[in-house]
Amino acid sequence: MHQIHQKNQINLWLISTMLLLVSLIWIGGLTRLTGSGLSITEWEVFSGILPPMNQNQWIEYFELYKKIPEYQKINYGMSLDEFKIIFWWEYIHRVLARILVLAYIIPLIYFVFRSYIDKTKIFFFSSIFVLFLFQGFMGWYMVKSGLVSETDVSHYRLAAHKFLAVIIFSMILWSWLNINSKKFIISINIKNILMSVLIFLILMQIIWGAFTSGLNAGLLYQTWPLMNDKFIADDIVVLNIFSKELFSNPSYVQLFHRLMAYFILFYSCLIYVYFRKDQNSNFFKFIFFALAFQIILGILTLVSGLNIYLASLHQMGSILLLSSAIYGLFCSNKAQNIIDTQSYKQ
Repeated sequence: MHQIHQKNQINLWLISTMLLLVSLIWIGGLTRLTGSGLSITEWEVFSGILPPMNQNQWIEYFELYKKIPEYQKINYGMSLDEFKIIFWWEYIHRVLARILVLAYIIPLIYFVFRSYIDKTKIFFFSSIFVLFLFQGFMGWYMVKSGLVSETDVSHYRLAAHKFLAVIIFSMILWSWLNINSKKFIISINIKNILMSVLIFLILMQIIWGAFTSGLNAGLLYQTWPLMNDKFIADDIVVLNIFSKELFSNPSYVQLFHRLMAYFILFYSCLIYVYFRKDQNSNFFKFIFFALAFQIILGILTLVSGLNIYLASLHQMGSILLLSSAIYGLFCSNKAQNIIDTQSYKQ
């Protein structure tokens, strides 16, 4: 009975942390989409916990914002009330990040102290906390890139910030799915490798999605399935597709993001053929649902002229797709562990 109580507490902790993290990713995406990410120009790890409490404090924040290129080149003449709107998005994002870290580390310390968590898993959970801290630093490092000479943050730093959040989410999800396992280790076999490759492809697509957002590449070629009447846009040189242009040229980035979506769909269908005869292949219905949801949202976001609501849903769709693939790996790994156990007993 005591063990059930312990497991329920750990389950509640992991689920709560995941929900907070998903909310943080969602708010972060909206902060980016509303152009609010540079509204707070200082890191303020501790002093920024409270928002401006009076008119003078609001003016101080606004005066700091007026010094950066985004205000001078894009939002020049913005009123204080307009500034407050973008301020609140960034402020909520930062405060939620602080709450998330505390919601993770305080129960972790308690569980370790009470020996609720197996010693073999402490390093895994501790590494998640370290990634949380690094994620906070990366968030400021990203913001800092837009305060000096550019009107926007570095798309590389934006992608790194998003990627870290997704990796943390994946680790927490994996630990929750395997809460009853003695270890979080993945067995090496062909099915697990195939599922791991799918997860890798989705992570790559999430990175290029961040590149697309950071470079505003979605503002180009807002048609589908063609890019202004051509499958490959006029300003793209085929021989240069796998060059540095792929990382920094908006046209190339959008093309690669499209191609990756097609390839992930094709690859998912391909490995389903390999899995379909297995009893544990039902997880593919979640993968295909998430794929369809994400692809449709991507198309609608593009042709709508980057509607902010659709763009936000599209971003969250990537988390749903990644979750379904991780769940697929869990099912595959669990089935293999059962086979290995049975073979050992025989």
